[in-house]
Amino acid sequence: MVGKLTVSRFQKGVVILFVITSQLIFSQSRDTIREKTILPVRIYKKDFKEILPAQVLSGEQLERLNSQSVADALRYFSGVQIKDYGGMGGLKTVNIRSMGSQHVGVFYDGIQLGNAQNGVVDLGKFSLDDIESVSLYNGQKSEIFQPAKDFGSSGSIYLQPKVPVFKEDRKTNLIVKLKLGSISLFNPSFRLEQKISDKVSASFSSEFVQSDGLYKYKYEKKNSDGSVANDTIARRYDSYIRGKRFEAAFNGTINDGSWNVRGYGYISERGIPTAIVNNDFGPKGQQMLDENYFVQAGFRKKLFPKFETQVKAKFAYDYSRFLDTVNVATTVLPIDNSYVQRELYFSSSNIYSINKNWDVSASFDLQYNNLDASLRDFSYPTRYTSLLAFATTYQWNRFKFLGSVLGTFVHENVEKNAKSPDKTEWTPSAFLSYQPFESNNFTVRAFYKRIFRMPTFNDLYYTMIGNTMLKPEYTSQYDIGFTYQKLYDHHFFKGIYAKVDGYYNEVENKIVAVPTTNLFRWMMTNLGDVRIIGADVNIQAEFDLNKIKLRPLVSYTYQRAGDYTDKKEDYYGDQIPYVPWHAVTFTMMADYKDWSFNYSFMYTGERYDAQLNNIRANYLQPWYTHDLSVQKKFSWHSYQFKASFEVNNVLNQYYDVVRNYPMPGRNFKLIVSFTL
Repeated sequence: MVGKLTVSRFQKGVVILFVITSQLIFSQSRDTIREKTILPVRIYKKDFKEILPAQVLSGEQLERLNSQSVADALRYFSGVQIKDYGGMGGLKTVNIRSMGSQHVGVFYDGIQLGNAQNGVVDLGKFSLDDIESVSLYNGQKSEIFQPAKDFGSSGSIYLQPKVPVFKEDRKTNLIVKLKLGSISLFNPSFRLEQKISDKVSASFSSEFVQSDGLYKYKYEKKNSDGSVANDTIARRYDSYIRGKRFEAAFNGTINDGSWNVRGYGYISERGIPTAIVNNDFGPKGQQMLDENYFVQAGFRKKLFPKFETQVKAKFAYDYSRFLDTVNVATTVLPIDNSYVQRELYFSSSNIYSINKNWDVSASFDLQYNNLDASLRDFSYPTRYTSLLAFATTYQWNRFKFLGSVLGTFVHENVEKNAKSPDKTEWTPSAFLSYQPFESNNFTVRAFYKRIFRMPTFNDLYYTMIGNTMLKPEYTSQYDIGFTYQKLYDHHFFKGIYAKVDGYYNEVENKIVAVPTTNLFRWMMTNLGDVRIIGADVNIQAEFDLNKIKLRPLVSYTYQRAGDYTDKKEDYYGDQIPYVPWHAVTFTMMADYKDWSFNYSFMYTGERYDAQLNNIRANYLQPWYTHDLSVQKKFSWHSYQFKASFEVNNVLNQYYDVVRNYPMPGRNFKLIVSFTL
């Protein structure tokens, strides 16, 4: 149920301060009007290149990476750990530089995807069929003309949906695609694009995915010392999925500006993969039903040559239902829990150019969240969040600087039980880059950012576990690195790109569950202290061998992420769970006429699986996979056909990303698409 929307005196003061600031900037701009070349859609920003380059996969490169969902594509980025619980229906979350999944902001078409209940976005729900690009930023975007929410995460993932492009005099584009594969995968989809006028276009897409979740895996039973007692080949039953996605969007341009409106819906029923223990291989009967909907809109316009503004808004409704009516032997009673989340969001951003090298911005966001649940004695929390961000960029010769400060103000209400106290937090960040030589091939950079994440509704209010007195969980990030890129006019070697970063992160007041005096009751508390030292390396190159184009890509990550919570504990300084010391991905793309080939190798090094000592019983061996794919394009008149065949896990490796949640062995996929 939605509570009455109220605003504290402090939040009213923040709104008034923001309006006054915007008006001052607006009035200054009227006195300095002068003509300037205007781009049709993306007006900001002149020639200010990003201080921190993003890791990006886009277009055809994204399409060829043997990836079913966004989570699959993110595996190819450095500094990323994906938790995958197996199969099409398994939960898939991302962790950037070991700071925790709740510290990752996921943005869809420029607006953050929210989950106030547990703070985690399931990236397995987002197909790549409608995505033009996937970008990953450490710290934040090197941009100041953005909503305040964009300054509020330790790391960010931006999912950019496709925008219609019409060639020549075409007014309609239609893409029909069918994916068939192992594990009884049936995945048809289509995308329709329509040019309504010279300034307005529309798109509509829909997708259905179904898989029975049945696949073979190897199960190992271990002795107390971690050695393997025996193993067997079994079959996974509880990773099925039936899901539907539909999306509609309108995009338009106006004089010196643009606008867009987007609606999204996702409905699914899926089995929840459970841990394989004690030789219990049969179906578990746990199900998750999801319904996710949102409508969002954006408007941006250059009002004067030095002043530009943008407004964004969103309404989201999320329903989930967890069922366990079969496995009553361990749960005692059948479980049937339902949750409903609602979110309202509004953002206003403004940027003012003081001169050609110096810009300032101010952004203000308002967000409302509430959560209903079918749990007994539930608190029914409501959260009001205000965010105020001030930022500036300055460029002097070969030196660039970006600085920002974010104010976050949170007020909560509950219908039952105690509520969490109000919170006010101010957090800064600073980004630097410098080109030591006249050539722009080589750039050194560094950044510092301090940010936090609010405790989730589950952390604060979950029945018998939540703790309303939790503090925010802070991260401090320090990064230094360099980028080198150069194109060559050579008959064979065409260019190289290299990006290297070293970093140190701290996570303070980490929220963890600990037992109370009653061993059957646990409680959330601020105990954790994690320190991370790491390095990311990305190298890309391009070769042209007669008519064959080769594009290799290598990503390497080293991380030492230690738990320094309590010196008295044996595990003090040990590697935190599921973070490998070393991880490598290698991809080779080859093109010859209308043929395309792709090979991918992924390696994840040794890890440990428990929040206890790094001992043999908790040790997880390294795992690796090889993937292959081939594509062929066919043209007939003005129509285009494309056929792809993929083989994933070519060597049929049996492995777990998360212990006791086995991943599929060798599997196949056939993709056929038709473009009208």
